[in-house]
This record gives sequence, structure tokens and C-alpha cells, in this order.
Amino acid sequence: MRNSMPSVNAGSMSDIAFLLLIFFLVTSMIPNDKGIARDLPQACPPGADCNIPLKENNIFTINVNEKGETMVNKTFTNIEDLKDQLKNFIDNNADKSCAYCKGEELLDASDNPKKASISLTIHREAPYQSFITIQDEIAKAYFELRENYVSEVLKTTSKNITDQELKKMQEAYPFRIIESTL
Repeated sequence: MRNSMPSVNAGSMSDIAFLLLIFFLVTSMIPNDKGIARDLPQACPPGADCNIPLKENNIFTINVNEKGETMVNKTFTNIEDLKDQLKNFIDNNADKSCAYCKGEELLDASDNPKKASISLTIHREAPYQSFITIQDEIAKAYFELRENYVSEVLKTTSKNITDQELKKMQEAYPFRIIESTL
């Protein structure tokens, strides 16, 4: 008798591995992360001075500490009140140049929506959910102001808005936010 080594037929092993690979690719879910949709500002053209001074009353300051507590213009604020405060600030019309604004024309709030800026400063160790929640409240405030502009000034609905009307709406309520971290 000859000494023969036992062998394993590995011909079907590659077929099994291929089938398992296909099974896991088909059954696994690929996450579709959306993130926060923002258009980044254009780079400053060479030779241009892009440091535009802002008047103090045109800046709405939001600070978030490491515990996630929100401070608006040096006063602690509930996140639930933030949207209404933002709307009042943006739509203020202190310089009375905005025909479509409905603000109270307070001297310590923004001159008009085109000059209103939001300064958002978040501590590095603040909960990420705080950042997301504040971004949502800012977006809601602008959404409501823009919706009102579309219905009352443009006399249409956001579903029927044209590209030209969309530009008018964005120019009427430009989204101006300054973000930084501590």
C-alpha cells in the first residue's frame, strides 16, 4: 500500500465564499447620511477686502457651553424660544428700509434682514446634539420668514415658485451665519 495524503476538495469553497459575499451585500443596509445642507461662501477674490465691518446691533450671538446650555446675546435661553427670537431679530427693520418686514423696529436688533447676521459659537466639548438642534432652529426661523415672504409678497406658494422668485426670496432673507468653536 502506498501512503497517500488525504486532501480536501476546495473547488466549491470559492463558490460558497462568493455566494456569502453576495448575500451580505444584498442584505446589508448602506447608510444614506444627509448631513446639514449648507452652501459654503465663495473664496475672497485676490486683492479684495472681504472683512466687512458689522454693526453690533446686526449680530445675533448664540453661545453654547460645554454642558450644552444656550446663551443668546449674553442671556441664558431655552432652545424652544430660539426660533422666535431669531425671527424677531432678523425681521426687525430698525432702519425702516424693508417694505416687507413686520418687525418692531427696535434699535438694538437688526437694521433689516439683508444685514442680519447670526454668530454661533460652540464649545468644543458641547454635545453634538446641541449644535444640530440650534442649526435646526435657525433653519426653521429662516424657513418661516421665507414662507411668509413667498405667500405675502410674491403671492404664490413654495411649491409653485419659479427660479427667479426663489432668488428674490433668498435675497430678501439671506442666510448669514458665522460659526466658530471655543
